[in-house]
Amino acid sequence: MEEKAVSIEIKNLVEKWKGKEGNLIMILHEIQNHHGYVPRDISLKLSEMLDVPLARIYEVITFYNYFKLSPPGKHRISVCMGTACYLKGAPSLIEEIKDLLDVEEGKTTKDGLFHLDVVRCLGCCGLSPVLMIDDKVYGKVKKAEIADILAKHGKEG
Repeated sequence: MEEKAVSIEIKNLVEKWKGKEGNLIMILHEIQNHHGYVPRDISLKLSEMLDVPLARIYEVITFYNYFKLSPPGKHRISVCMGTACYLKGAPSLIEEIKDLLDVEEGKTTKDGLFHLDVVRCLGCCGLSPVLMIDDKVYGKVKKAEIADILAKHGKEG
């Protein structure tokens, strides 16, 4: 990201949240919502503009699971591990995805196409086991279907 654009973006956020309690976390939320993660160059600029040590910013970012330090994959895979999904085979779905994509939970594939998250509930217990890719929900998923589901999203690229 161009330095001038970063400065303007951060300056606007700092002005918006100036003097408000919890402003650092609210600014970080807006950055995360816009970029999908908190870029290092933005953290550095934020540190300067708020006169807050960079270490403090990283304390907040790493404390909350919501914040990411690296760009997310183009497609987000969320596998439900709620009780119903867990009991109906979600762990084997996760293992299959990890094997097929060579990715770990909470990480993005090397090609940047997929990001794998394990979540506590997707609210579709009657369809367990469930996984979601971006906004598309897949219910009653079988391990053998994973490769085809992933291929469909890989082609959409």
